[in-house]
Amino acid sequence: MPNMQYFLGGNTPGGFYSLYHQLSDPARMRALYIVKGGPGSGKSTLMRRVERHAQAAGLETQQILCSGDPGSLDALLLPQLGAALVDGTAPQGAVS
Repeated sequence: MPNMQYFLGGNTPGGFYSLYHQLSDPARMRALYIVKGGPGSGKSTLMRRVERHAQAAGLETQQILCSGDPGSLDALLLPQLGAALVDGTAPQGAVS
């Protein structure tokens, strides 16, 4: 179970609104892993497995939910490690 869940983008009447540039502070980020693959290839599953192991080790986790499919993840942040796994497959706003 995640410590925190939130969205960094959303579909609005004015179009897609993105806060992905606020994903994390680059000065505090030590590792950024970009995961790419087609729909159903296991990107969110991989992030959830990493999250379970991190939580078992007592680490805080933060899930960035996909605004188009809240059952999928756009990113997983591990603040104490200064690390993140990010879905780099378009149209995610973090990396394309």
